[in-house]
Amino acid sequence: MGQKIIGAGKIAVVVDTHETGTNIDKLIESYGARVVIRSIEVGDYILSDRVAVERKTIEDFLSSIKDGRLFAQLTELNRNFESPVLILEGNGLFSRSKMHPNAIRGVMASIVTDYKVPILPTTGVEETAAQMFWIAKREQEDEKKPISIRGKKKTVTMKEKQEYLLAGLPKISKITAERLLKHFGSPANFFNASENDLIEIKGVGRLTAKKIKLVLDSEYDNRGEGSNA
Repeated sequence: MGQKIIGAGKIAVVVDTHETGTNIDKLIESYGARVVIRSIEVGDYILSDRVAVERKTIEDFLSSIKDGRLFAQLTELNRNFESPVLILEGNGLFSRSKMHPNAIRGVMASIVTDYKVPILPTTGVEETAAQMFWIAKREQEDEKKPISIRGKKKTVTMKEKQEYLLAGLPKISKITAERLLKHFGSPANFFNASENDLIEIKGVGRLTAKKIKLVLDSEYDNRGEGSNA
Protein backbone atom coordinates (compact mmCIF):
# COMPACT_ATOMS: atom_id res chain seq x y z
CA MET A 1 0.00 0.00 0.00
CA GLY A 2 1.31 3.44 -0.84
CA GLN A 3 1.24 6.67 1.11
CA LYS A 4 -2.29 7.61 2.13
CA ILE A 5 -3.67 11.07 1.43
CA ILE A 6 -5.96 12.22 4.24
CA GLY A 7 -8.07 15.23 3.30
CA ALA A 8 -9.62 16.42 6.57
CA GLY A 9 -13.08 15.40 5.42
CA LYS A 10 -12.52 16.51 1.85
CA ILE A 11 -12.53 14.35 -1.25
CA ALA A 12 -8.91 14.02 -2.43
CA VAL A 13 -7.73 13.51 -6.01
CA VAL A 14 -4.10 12.84 -6.93
CA VAL A 15 -3.14 14.51 -10.22
CA ASP A 16 0.00 13.71 -12.19
CA THR A 17 2.35 16.65 -12.74
CA HIS A 18 2.03 16.28 -16.52
CA GLU A 19 -1.71 16.99 -16.28
CA THR A 20 -1.48 20.35 -14.52
CA GLY A 21 -1.52 22.32 -17.78
CA THR A 22 -5.03 21.10 -18.62
CA ASN A 23 -6.78 23.15 -15.89
CA ILE A 24 -8.56 19.97 -14.80
CA ASP A 25 -6.93 20.18 -11.37
CA LYS A 26 -8.46 23.65 -10.85
CA LEU A 27 -11.84 22.44 -12.07
CA ILE A 28 -11.77 19.52 -9.62
CA GLU A 29 -10.89 21.93 -6.80
CA SER A 30 -13.92 24.03 -7.72
CA TYR A 31 -16.09 21.13 -6.51
CA GLY A 32 -14.50 21.43 -3.09
CA ALA A 33 -12.05 18.58 -3.50
CA ARG A 34 -8.45 18.65 -2.37
CA VAL A 35 -6.03 18.17 -5.25
CA VAL A 36 -2.61 16.65 -4.61
CA ILE A 37 -0.08 17.18 -7.41
CA ARG A 38 2.43 14.34 -7.62
CA SER A 39 4.48 12.48 -10.20
CA ILE A 40 2.45 9.29 -10.75
CA GLU A 41 4.11 6.21 -12.21
CA VAL A 42 0.87 4.65 -13.48
CA GLY A 43 -2.14 6.57 -14.79
CA ASP A 44 -2.90 10.30 -14.81
CA TYR A 45 -5.30 10.58 -11.85
CA ILE A 46 -5.83 8.48 -8.72
CA LEU A 47 -9.34 8.58 -7.25
CA SER A 48 -9.08 5.86 -4.58
CA ASP A 49 -6.85 2.95 -3.64
CA ARG A 50 -8.47 0.90 -6.41
CA VAL A 51 -9.41 3.47 -9.09
CA ALA A 52 -6.92 5.19 -11.38
CA VAL A 53 -7.73 7.08 -14.56
CA GLU A 54 -5.82 7.23 -17.82
CA ARG A 55 -7.03 10.36 -19.64
CA LYS A 56 -6.76 10.49 -23.41
CA THR A 57 -7.80 13.27 -25.74
CA ILE A 58 -8.98 12.00 -29.12
CA GLU A 59 -5.65 12.95 -30.71
CA ASP A 60 -3.57 11.24 -28.02
CA PHE A 61 -5.80 8.17 -28.09
CA LEU A 62 -5.29 7.73 -31.83
CA SER A 63 -1.53 8.31 -31.70
CA SER A 64 -1.15 5.94 -28.73
CA ILE A 65 -2.85 3.19 -30.75
CA LYS A 66 -0.37 3.64 -33.59
CA ASP A 67 2.76 3.62 -31.44
CA GLY A 68 1.56 0.85 -29.10
CA ARG A 69 1.76 3.08 -26.02
CA LEU A 70 -1.93 2.64 -25.17
CA PHE A 71 -1.80 -1.10 -24.52
CA ALA A 72 1.36 -0.83 -22.43
CA GLN A 73 -0.36 1.81 -20.29
CA LEU A 74 -3.49 -0.31 -19.91
CA THR A 75 -1.40 -3.32 -18.90
CA GLU A 76 0.28 -1.29 -16.14
CA LEU A 77 -3.07 0.09 -14.97
CA ASN A 78 -4.42 -3.44 -14.68
CA ARG A 79 -1.36 -4.62 -12.77
CA ASN A 80 -1.56 -1.81 -10.22
CA PHE A 81 -5.26 -1.02 -9.73
CA GLU A 82 -8.36 -3.12 -9.26
CA SER A 83 -10.68 -0.76 -11.19
CA PRO A 84 -8.84 1.30 -13.82
CA VAL A 85 -10.78 3.67 -16.07
CA LEU A 86 -9.96 5.14 -19.49
CA ILE A 87 -11.43 8.60 -20.07
CA LEU A 88 -11.73 9.43 -23.77
CA GLU A 89 -12.06 13.20 -24.06
CA GLY A 90 -13.35 15.11 -27.06
CA ASN A 91 -15.38 14.60 -30.21
CA GLY A 92 -14.72 13.39 -33.73
CA LEU A 93 -13.04 10.08 -32.95
CA PHE A 94 -13.67 8.63 -36.39
CA SER A 95 -13.39 11.84 -38.43
CA ARG A 96 -9.96 12.83 -37.09
CA SER A 97 -8.14 9.67 -38.09
CA LYS A 98 -7.10 7.97 -41.31
CA MET A 99 -7.64 4.65 -39.57
CA HIS A 100 -10.69 2.71 -40.72
CA PRO A 101 -13.57 3.16 -38.24
CA ASN A 102 -13.81 -0.59 -37.80
CA ALA A 103 -10.13 -0.75 -36.79
CA ILE A 104 -10.79 1.85 -34.10
CA ARG A 105 -13.89 -0.05 -32.97
CA GLY A 106 -11.78 -3.21 -32.77
CA VAL A 107 -9.28 -1.47 -30.50
CA MET A 108 -12.08 -0.19 -28.26
CA ALA A 109 -13.60 -3.66 -28.11
CA SER A 110 -10.21 -5.06 -27.05
CA ILE A 111 -9.84 -2.42 -24.33
CA VAL A 112 -13.19 -3.37 -22.82
CA THR A 113 -13.16 -7.14 -23.31
CA ASP A 114 -9.48 -8.13 -23.22
CA TYR A 115 -8.11 -5.52 -20.83
CA LYS A 116 -11.35 -5.17 -18.84
CA VAL A 117 -10.99 -1.37 -18.73
CA PRO A 118 -14.21 0.64 -19.14
CA ILE A 119 -14.12 3.59 -21.54
CA LEU A 120 -15.77 6.75 -20.24
CA PRO A 121 -16.37 9.38 -22.97
CA THR A 122 -16.42 13.07 -22.08
CA THR A 123 -16.91 16.14 -24.26
CA GLY A 124 -14.10 18.23 -22.73
CA VAL A 125 -12.08 19.12 -19.64
CA GLU A 126 -15.12 20.40 -17.71
CA GLU A 127 -16.98 17.12 -18.05
CA THR A 128 -13.78 15.16 -17.38
CA ALA A 129 -13.24 17.02 -14.10
CA ALA A 130 -16.87 16.59 -13.04
CA GLN A 131 -16.87 12.88 -13.82
CA MET A 132 -13.66 12.26 -11.89
CA PHE A 133 -14.88 14.21 -8.88
CA TRP A 134 -18.05 12.13 -8.67
CA ILE A 135 -16.15 8.87 -9.04
CA ALA A 136 -13.77 9.99 -6.26
CA LYS A 137 -16.72 11.04 -4.08
CA ARG A 138 -18.46 7.71 -4.54
CA GLU A 139 -15.27 5.79 -3.79
CA GLN A 140 -14.15 7.77 -0.78
CA GLU A 141 -17.50 8.60 0.85
CA ASP A 142 -19.88 5.84 -0.19
CA GLU A 143 -17.46 2.91 -0.57
CA LYS A 144 -15.05 4.13 2.16
CA LYS A 145 -12.04 3.52 -0.08
CA PRO A 146 -8.99 5.54 1.01
CA ILE A 147 -6.73 7.17 -1.53
CA SER A 148 -3.06 6.34 -1.94
CA ILE A 149 -0.28 7.28 -4.31
CA ARG A 150 0.50 3.82 -5.62
CA GLY A 151 -2.84 2.11 -5.23
CA LYS A 152 -3.50 -1.44 -4.18
CA LYS A 153 -2.17 -4.04 -6.57
CA LYS A 154 -4.74 -6.63 -7.43
CA THR A 155 -3.90 -10.32 -7.43
CA VAL A 156 -2.34 -11.29 -10.74
CA THR A 157 -3.21 -14.74 -12.07
CA MET A 158 -0.66 -17.14 -13.55
CA LYS A 159 -2.31 -16.62 -16.96
CA GLU A 160 -1.82 -12.84 -16.67
CA LYS A 161 1.80 -13.24 -15.56
CA GLN A 162 2.56 -15.45 -18.55
CA GLU A 163 0.83 -13.09 -20.98
CA TYR A 164 2.69 -10.12 -19.50
CA LEU A 165 5.99 -11.97 -19.87
CA LEU A 166 5.48 -12.48 -23.61
CA ALA A 167 3.85 -9.08 -24.23
CA GLY A 168 7.14 -7.41 -23.31
CA LEU A 169 8.74 -8.73 -26.49
CA PRO A 170 8.94 -6.67 -29.73
CA LYS A 171 5.63 -6.27 -31.58
CA ILE A 172 3.81 -8.72 -29.28
CA SER A 173 0.41 -7.48 -28.10
CA LYS A 174 -1.65 -9.07 -25.36
CA ILE A 175 -3.76 -10.79 -28.03
CA THR A 176 -0.72 -12.21 -29.82
CA ALA A 177 0.74 -13.32 -26.48
CA GLU A 178 -2.46 -15.29 -25.82
CA ARG A 179 -2.22 -16.92 -29.26
CA LEU A 180 1.42 -17.87 -28.69
CA LEU A 181 0.71 -19.38 -25.29
CA LYS A 182 -2.26 -21.34 -26.59
CA HIS A 183 -0.14 -22.67 -29.46
CA PHE A 184 3.04 -23.53 -27.54
CA GLY A 185 1.40 -24.45 -24.22
CA SER A 186 3.89 -22.67 -21.94
CA PRO A 187 6.38 -19.77 -21.95
CA ALA A 188 9.26 -22.29 -21.85
CA ASN A 189 8.06 -23.96 -25.05
CA PHE A 190 7.69 -20.56 -26.69
CA PHE A 191 11.22 -19.49 -25.71
CA ASN A 192 12.60 -22.68 -27.22
CA ALA A 193 10.68 -22.29 -30.50
CA SER A 194 12.52 -21.64 -33.74
CA GLU A 195 11.99 -18.65 -35.99
CA ASN A 196 10.04 -20.87 -38.41
CA ASP A 197 7.84 -22.08 -35.55
CA LEU A 198 7.01 -18.49 -34.62
CA ILE A 199 5.91 -17.33 -38.06
CA GLU A 200 3.19 -19.98 -38.10
CA ILE A 201 1.27 -17.90 -35.55
CA LYS A 202 -1.17 -15.26 -36.73
CA GLY A 203 0.22 -11.81 -35.97
CA VAL A 204 3.88 -12.89 -36.08
CA GLY A 205 5.61 -12.25 -39.39
CA ARG A 206 9.18 -13.01 -40.39
CA LEU A 207 10.48 -9.59 -39.24
CA THR A 208 8.77 -9.86 -35.84
CA ALA A 209 10.06 -13.41 -35.39
CA LYS A 210 13.62 -12.22 -36.13
CA LYS A 211 13.28 -9.42 -33.57
CA ILE A 212 11.94 -11.81 -30.93
CA LYS A 213 14.77 -14.28 -31.47
CA LEU A 214 17.30 -11.44 -31.38
CA VAL A 215 16.06 -10.42 -27.92
CA LEU A 216 15.94 -14.00 -26.63
CA ASP A 217 19.27 -15.16 -28.07
CA SER A 218 21.45 -12.06 -27.61
CA GLU A 219 24.00 -12.07 -24.82
CA TYR A 220 23.09 -9.80 -21.93
CA ASP A 221 24.97 -6.49 -22.08
CA ASN A 222 25.16 -5.10 -18.54
CA ARG A 223 26.49 -1.81 -19.90
CA GLY A 224 23.09 -1.15 -21.49
CA GLU A 225 24.66 -0.81 -24.94
CA GLY A 226 22.98 -3.75 -26.65
CA SER A 227 21.20 -3.45 -29.98
CA ASN A 228 17.66 -2.07 -29.98
CA ALA A 229 15.31 -4.74 -31.32
